[in-house]
Amino acid sequence: MAFGDQPAYLRVAGDLRQKIVAGELPPHTRLPSQARIREEYGVSDTVALEARKVLMAEGLVEGRSGSGTYVREQPVPRRLSRGGYRALGESTPFRQEQADERVKGTWESRSGQEAADASVAGRLRIAPGERVMRTDYVFRAVGEPAMLSTSWEPLALTGRTPVMLPEEGPLAGRGVVERMAAIDLVVDNVVEEVGARPGLAEEALALGGVPGHSVLVVSRTYFAGGCPVETADVVVLAERYRVSYHLPVK
Repeated sequence: MAFGDQPAYLRVAGDLRQKIVAGELPPHTRLPSQARIREEYGVSDTVALEARKVLMAEGLVEGRSGSGTYVREQPVPRRLSRGGYRALGESTPFRQEQADERVKGTWESRSGQEAADASVAGRLRIAPGERVMRTDYVFRAVGEPAMLSTSWEPLALTGRTPVMLPEEGPLAGRGVVERMAAIDLVVDNVVEEVGARPGLAEEALALGGVPGHSVLVVSRTYFAGGCPVETADVVVLAERYRVSYHLPVK
């Protein structure tokens, strides 16, 4: 579609976007009012409002109650590094999610048993309704919330063992590979899939983002001899992260 054939609200949004990107409307600057947009571009109030909605949906501007709409400061994307997994040795939940050794982090967690829904059951190759240990993590880098993770482990494998609770017992806070080795399960393969979706309100609140803006989801499953022993979803704000893979050439 040629530029001239675009709906009026997209043409207005495109011009304002260009001004934001070029720095003519720097961060924290108030966006022209609806009346100003209507006058400057010769459009209706409806078109002006829709143009502002487009910029808001793109994360370029934000509304401030009782004050107006302002240009957002865009974060510099960080790397979410993915690579090989250590067989044994120094490994933690934060390190298995963020492979970049230069990034130091901490985490908080909460574990509890639940019945596997159809999605989790399919990933773990168990029957829906079977019991799993679910652990929710909040990972922090430089003191700021960086990523969320939810993991599920089949209790048919880990139940009544010293590693049933990932953050308790003799191997509390160790990585999945080392914990599974303690119950004679040798992790030899990891599968990851990366996707994107609108962020949930609770995810945005936990990560300091805007509800509805996109998140990246890394869905990861550990296997031991072809048997899934843990599956997890790692969630980060798409505007703040780029997933970076470091893969050996064999």
